[in-house]
Amino acid sequence: MKIQGKMFIWLAVFILAMAIVYGLWSKEPAGTTALFLAFGLSIMIGYYLAFTARRVDVGAQDDKEADVADDAGELGFFSPHSWQPLSLAVGGALAFLGVVFGWWLLYFSLPIIMIGLWGWVFEYYRGENQNQ
Repeated sequence: MKIQGKMFIWLAVFILAMAIVYGLWSKEPAGTTALFLAFGLSIMIGYYLAFTARRVDVGAQDDKEADVADDAGELGFFSPHSWQPLSLAVGGALAFLGVVFGWWLLYFSLPIIMIGLWGWVFEYYRGENQNQ
């Protein structure tokens, strides 16, 4: 993770330099703002990766003498399946359609969103995926 953190921090430095040059040269506020926001996002990701790299074990990507097989094995826990994002997507789509067609549509979308959030938070505490 050290390499990725350094890459994002150097990318942030480059984007900051380009944002300053672009802002002074073009005097266009929208693109300058977008570049400064890209700088902020890049520096946040780089700082997080560099901060996390100090707390985890050194991975094979940080070793210059490592082989591809050195990084083999279990990478973590990934959910096998979940229906909750579908519920959240339908509720979110209805909520955004409420802005277009009328705020009354939020009365139907908010319960769907809340059911999706509730199900996502508690999906490993009940049913076939229960792990406690």
